Amino acid sequence: MEKCYTYDDVNIIPKYSEIRSRGEVSLDTKFTRRTRLSLPIVSAPMDTITESDMAIGMMSMGGVGVIHRFLSIEKQALEVERTFQFWETIEPAFESEDEWLSVPICAAVGVTGDYLERSKELAGAGCSVLLIDVAHGHHKNVGEAIEQIKKNIQGVEVIAGNIATGEAAHYLCEKGADGIRAGIGNGSLCETRIRTGVGIPTVSSLLDITNITDRYGIPVIADGGVRSIGDVCKGLGCKADSVMLGSLLAGTKETPGSIEKIGEWPNEQLFKKYRGSASLDSKHDRGEEKNVEGNHKVIPYKGKLKRIIHDIEDGIRSSFSYVGANNMEEFHSKVDFHIVTNAGIIEAKPHLL
Repeated sequence: MEKCYTYDDVNIIPKYSEIRSRGEVSLDTKFTRRTRLSLPIVSAPMDTITESDMAIGMMSMGGVGVIHRFLSIEKQALEVERTFQFWETIEPAFESEDEWLSVPICAAVGVTGDYLERSKELAGAGCSVLLIDVAHGHHKNVGEAIEQIKKNIQGVEVIAGNIATGEAAHYLCEKGADGIRAGIGNGSLCETRIRTGVGIPTVSSLLDITNITDRYGIPVIADGGVRSIGDVCKGLGCKADSVMLGSLLAGTKETPGSIEKIGEWPNEQLFKKYRGSASLDSKHDRGEEKNVEGNHKVIPYKGKLKRIIHDIEDGIRSSFSYVGANNMEEFHSKVDFHIVTNAGIIEAKPHLL
């Protein structure tokens, strides 16, 4: 039995750098085989994180939002269509048509029931990438869904997950996945490890997965375990091509749901709901009661998404400069980690004597 490590257990080792300004750094990265992002950030397909407002906001800043699947087919297709209409307006911002066409529009689907009908409707509304959104991606149903979607829908790409091992990555790559979503039991509201004992700490999981996906040239999305911008950088340092976020984006104006007011002026506070897709709260709204593996909470209202994304982008650019990396490929090749002690974890946080 080997030790496994998560983000808190490691730090990136600083290295010689000739980068004079963070603005020199390119954050361009692969999202799928054919699509790219100019910012390696993906908003999670959760019903309190991503619908069209978030997808449009993420696209406008170079990332991508994955529109969640807990809607009727018609409603989800409408959210995709709204995002597609925005996508059509941004062509003049790109130097070439190829660059513009490589910008993804992404939505989530399941692997049972009406998933194929849903996939066709989403593709017809303008979706170029479908993300298979299940808790355990190393599964026969997921492999079959990849094959069925690709057989029946021309031109659409498929991201599959979630997985936690290199063996699972090999399975999905062989089935034809165009991208991999990595992480099991590590989400901020996820209770999978508590309720089932299943999961692998994020750093060890990502390194195992990317060791396999590198051989296939398949991009990886690091999903879960992120509690800070530094964790985003560590995920990219584990050779993930992008990082999926939920909690860091929760409570922003662009997330679905109303702003709730608690208290009275001058002590009133504003909040928005944030919940896991497998939470009792979310399942109850869908008429489900079983297999609860998530939680829900309220998040202080954070205002516009733009400020949060700019903070994250600044942190990533700084991390690249600390290791002397001009782009994502160099960052992947140059990052080394060291393991830290409990005292090192405490030292890394702001502290006063």
